[in-house]
Amino acid sequence: MRLWHETLIPLLPRQQLLGQHREAAALRGKGWGKKHATVDYVFTHPYYKLFQFHLLVLEEMTRRGYSPNPLWFDPLYRGKRLDPLTKITVQPVTTPLYPEHNDAYLEECLLNLAQKGIILSLA
Repeated sequence: MRLWHETLIPLLPRQQLLGQHREAAALRGKGWGKKHATVDYVFTHPYYKLFQFHLLVLEEMTRRGYSPNPLWFDPLYRGKRLDPLTKITVQPVTTPLYPEHNDAYLEECLLNLAQKGIILSLA
């Protein structure tokens, strides 16, 4: 489980983009707060930050012609198996959304993708 660096979202191939949606949806649902070495940092930030990240993915999916379930655009929605949140504290959008998504993390993501045979150019 990994959240790609946010600058990579528009560049991800179809499989990785759709996988990113599944990861974000799982984290917003029953995965919220469950230990996972790669994404534990997400749980040190407000839940709304994860929604903001997922929104980037949803918007890119929409831009490419996919039709994600509109319920995911609601920050209170947590999937079919959980009741929605009753309230949420809106957070300002920051760049990056997660401070952990720094230049070193970007390089780590690019290396991870390259190991899968996916070479992305940021230029």
